[in-house]
Amino acid sequence: MPIWRPSTSHHDKTPLPIRVTRAQGSYLYTADGRAIWDGTCAWWVTVHGHCHPHIAAAIAHQAHTLDQVLFADFTHPLAEHLIQRLSTLTGLPWGFFSDDGSTAVEVALKIAIQYFRNRGERRTRLLALEGAYHGDTFGAMSVSARGLFTLPFEDWLFEVEWLPFPSPENEAALRQSLEKLQERRDIIAFIGEPLLQGTAGMRTYAPSYWDLIATTVRQTGGLVIADEVFTGFGRTGTLFATQQCQQKPDILCLSKGITGGFMPLGVTLVSEQVFHGFYTSDPLKAFYHGHSYTGNPLACAAAIANLELWEESHTWTQLQTLCDTQKQLAEKWREMFPDLPVRTLGLVLAVELPGAERGYLAPHRHTFKAYALERNIFLRPLGAVVYILPALSSQPHELERAFYLIQDYLETVGVSSA
Repeated sequence: MPIWRPSTSHHDKTPLPIRVTRAQGSYLYTADGRAIWDGTCAWWVTVHGHCHPHIAAAIAHQAHTLDQVLFADFTHPLAEHLIQRLSTLTGLPWGFFSDDGSTAVEVALKIAIQYFRNRGERRTRLLALEGAYHGDTFGAMSVSARGLFTLPFEDWLFEVEWLPFPSPENEAALRQSLEKLQERRDIIAFIGEPLLQGTAGMRTYAPSYWDLIATTVRQTGGLVIADEVFTGFGRTGTLFATQQCQQKPDILCLSKGITGGFMPLGVTLVSEQVFHGFYTSDPLKAFYHGHSYTGNPLACAAAIANLELWEESHTWTQLQTLCDTQKQLAEKWREMFPDLPVRTLGLVLAVELPGAERGYLAPHRHTFKAYALERNIFLRPLGAVVYILPALSSQPHELERAFYLIQDYLETVGVSSA
């Protein structure tokens, strides 16, 4: 099979991928007749469930109306409507289209850097959180934690200053780092995943920490960039994680769930102040960035249909039901395994499995995934961190089944509940 798969070591013993022929709701149906519960939302993108009929119908209708247009010279009603709706939801009036999460972040970084250049200010430093992950393009890698994903490219990445991950244990160090920033005038921007770092192991932090960082960065004159590629569209219990914070971003990155998981689309939303830094007849101050599929009508149709589903009371009721289920399961875990950390925020429940090896390459990533797949549940650990992230089409009993499967797995490796 001449397909180079993502994040995969290819060698003679590489397992063959499972061939999926269709999907519906929370299940993947395979060529050999299996129904596999998808506990990862297809790598964090599926929101309402696979092949939701409302979104599918919107794409099908648009495919017979307008498929693609060169967005530098043309516009279309769906792009306009989508940005208007996102602006109303976020308070950020201008939107720039791209293709995915990495490019939405790349756009945000380039806008922030050029914004100060256009103003004639020399600023040279970007801030990010320890453990961050913002994507696989070079700018996104530069503001991501150095490690497995960035190792071959470290000599090519630009320098970034790292703030301690916000937690009670790190609070003193974080406050000390922020105090040192207050008098500086070289900060371009801070970029962070608000409230929840995904790839770092589903690490959570309180909204007050986001507010503290954002307030300090604004005192330096820098911008605040929220990477909500993962946290957007219900993952943290609200439509956007920054809705739980007092300090709102100057720039907001969206992708993954923006189309309900149907189509690749990135959107970078910016404040009036930021856009005004580019509003000039000077061609040297224009933002020269674009993608062939910028503002693609099919993707915009999917995104609008996704937002329409968020206007239904059933969506919010289901979100609350699943969030409550995750909280209840977390409490059960603390009773059963008091020595094994558990974290939950919104739709996410994550537990740390025991073992001397930590990090993304911990062996649980293979052994647990295989154990779960044998039982027709797809969970993809982040090293030793197993997480459950259900689509809204899931039911509480399916979350419970996945939860108790983790307990059963621990018994196979010699760990019993209390």
